[in-house]
Amino acid sequence: MERIQIICNPNAGRQIVQKNIPKLVELLKKGGRKQVDVVYTMEHLHAKKLAFENAGKYDLIIAVGGDGTVNEVVNGIMESDIKPALAIYPAGTVNDFGSYLKVPRHVDEFSKMILQGNLMKVDVGKGGERYFLNVAAAGLLPEVAHKVSSEAKTVMGKFAYYIEGIKEFSKLMFRPVKIKVQTNGHEEEKEILFFIIANSPSVGGFKYIAPQAKVDDGQLDLLIVEHSQLKDVATIFLKIFTGAHAKHPALKYLQVQEFTIHSDDAIDLDLDGEFGGRLPTNFTVVKQGLNIVIPK
Repeated sequence: MERIQIICNPNAGRQIVQKNIPKLVELLKKGGRKQVDVVYTMEHLHAKKLAFENAGKYDLIIAVGGDGTVNEVVNGIMESDIKPALAIYPAGTVNDFGSYLKVPRHVDEFSKMILQGNLMKVDVGKGGERYFLNVAAAGLLPEVAHKVSSEAKTVMGKFAYYIEGIKEFSKLMFRPVKIKVQTNGHEEEKEILFFIIANSPSVGGFKYIAPQAKVDDGQLDLLIVEHSQLKDVATIFLKIFTGAHAKHPALKYLQVQEFTIHSDDAIDLDLDGEFGGRLPTNFTVVKQGLNIVIPK
């Protein structure tokens, strides 16, 4: 991995990590990497464009930003014929995938990880024509996430999501979403509050949303929370902290390779925290479709 491109979102999170970019370049060059190019994103989908257009020029792309920036870079790489490796330098509010892989945030430790070059092949989810690295969702949780202001995310981090969630529960609790789920030729109709499709156990700052998920098993973990009483949903959320929620009767948990979700309503889809179109959507997984740098 001699040729490295750093794609940095200068506005992600608290902008602390971004200040380390010059030092990161210096450390990588001291470690023998002769080509280390830095480019800063200027608009929505710019990271995707940069990753796609330059995929053949680099052995490694380092995404510096939040989950949305990482999602754009992943889409750029996956749509390219030549697929460089990916490294995530977490700089956003939550950074679920980077946290799950225990990617270091300190610049010295991060540069050491890059120079060691320890790679892992991970699965990549696909919803319609767009890829996602960690999570797809629709219903209550995406609505809550989209209501959190950028300023609140920056100041309060992941706790902004939790506080906004508590405020919005009473407003949204009685607005179920009607969906049809098709898996393995079987169709089932449900009234739900939300569904989550996870690639790793960690979603939205919670470490155990999908406790059985593995990032390289060729499967996606589907969690469907059915329309239920407030007390049931509150119980599910309390149990999320330990992973015990997966056995709750109001929650359906499946591991699947391909499935389709339909809805007659205009339901927005969230992919890694970004708008991913609307239902209906067919979901698949690209097994071990991406090389990612991880700590030894």
